[in-house]
Amino acid sequence: MTETNTQGKTTVSPDVLTTIARLAALEVPGVSRLAPISGGVNRLFKRGAGDGIRIETEDNTVFADLHLVLKADVNIREVSRNVQQSVARAIQEMVGMDVGQVNIHIEDIDYEDNEA
Repeated sequence: MTETNTQGKTTVSPDVLTTIARLAALEVPGVSRLAPISGGVNRLFKRGAGDGIRIETEDNTVFADLHLVLKADVNIREVSRNVQQSVARAIQEMVGMDVGQVNIHIEDIDYEDNEA
């Protein structure tokens, strides 16, 4: 059996990468939700700036910033590392792109309001 070398190019929309990163992050125990990225001039020109994830690509390498709200009583360092590993693995396995960085920004902690 011979392999055929097909000429062509596959492109992946930044929205696809954002969706993959979002789903991978939300599956990690301890993550409550994504936090909106704060405003500013950069927000006007970045895709996905309102949904807690900023994705950039350069030379087939993905750089991601995730803004998260964690659940109460979790180890922030452990959850952050798990999110980094989960997001990197999902992007590598699903689209075959290299991952340069997955930066985690903890924006808040969700405490349940049981005191009322």
